[in-house]
Amino acid sequence: MIVKEKGNAVIVEDVRDFDLDNIFDCGQCFRWERDEKGRYVGTAFGRHALIEYDGSSQILIIHGADEEDFQTVWRKYLDLDRDYGKIKEKLAERDKVIARAIDYGQGIRILNQEKWETLLSFIISQNNNIPRIKKCIDNLARTLGSPSGQFMGREFYDLPSPEVLAGATEEKLAPCRLGYRSKYLIETARQVAEAGLDSLERLGAPEVTSQEAFEALNGYCGVGPKVANCIALFSMGKLDRFPIDVWVRKVMHRLYGIDEGDMKGMARFAEQTFGEYGGIAQQYLFYYITHCKEI
Repeated sequence: MIVKEKGNAVIVEDVRDFDLDNIFDCGQCFRWERDEKGRYVGTAFGRHALIEYDGSSQILIIHGADEEDFQTVWRKYLDLDRDYGKIKEKLAERDKVIARAIDYGQGIRILNQEKWETLLSFIISQNNNIPRIKKCIDNLARTLGSPSGQFMGREFYDLPSPEVLAGATEEKLAPCRLGYRSKYLIETARQVAEAGLDSLERLGAPEVTSQEAFEALNGYCGVGPKVANCIALFSMGKLDRFPIDVWVRKVMHRLYGIDEGDMKGMARFAEQTFGEYGGIAQQYLFYYITHCKEI
C-alpha cells in the first residue's frame, strides 16, 4: 500500500479486495450516500470525505483528506491493514457454499465505526429498512446534533452526545420519526451518560473478549442479541460475531438448509464453520441474499 497526498485528496495505491458498493451497501453503515459516478460521500469521526475506487488500477482516492487524516482516521476505518485475500481463502477452504457468496461480494470489508454512532444506528435499525434508517439517523443529527461543516455542497451534522440525547423527551424526538425506538435511545443515552462514554469505548479493547462485549451490550435498553452482535462486529473489531436478521435467516435456510426459526442452530453452525471470521462471512452472505437474484 502506497500513500500519497495530492491537492485536497489522499491517493492510496495497491488496495486489493475492495469494492465501494460491497462495503457501503451491505447494511453495516448508514451515513454514506452513493453519487452518480459510483463514489460515496459521507462522514465518520467528525471528518467528511468523498471516496472513489478504481478496481482495475487498485487505486483508492479519499477527497477532503490529507495524509494525517488518512493515518489517524481512514486507514483504520476502512480496515485497510487487514489481508482480506487470505481471509477469503480460509473461508472458502472451510466451506464451499460460502465461496459463491465471497465471489459475488468479494470487495467487502468490515468498517471500524464509532461505537456511540453504531449503538444508536442499530437500535434505530430494528424492524426498519436501510433507506429509512439513514433518514432517521440524519433527522436525529439535525434535530439534536451540532453542525460539523459543509462538504460537497452538503451540510453535515454530528450525532448528539449521550448527555444531550439523555436530556431529550420523546416529544422532542417526534420529528425524527423514530417511533417506539425514541424511548430506547433516550434510556440508552442515559445509561451511557451515567457510566461515561469510556465505558462503551472500553468494550472494544483487545483484552475484552467477544462474548464479554456481547453480554455488556445486551445491558443497554433496546439492545438484543442481533443488535449487540452488529455493534460488536462493526465498531469493536469482534470479527467472530454473527448477527442474524431476517435476511441471514433466509440465506442460511436456502444455502444450508437450516430452518429459518432455528437461530441457535445458525449461530452454532457459524461458530463451527466460520470461526473467528463469522462476522465477515455474515457480510458476504447478507450481501449475496440482498443483491443476487439467482439464489
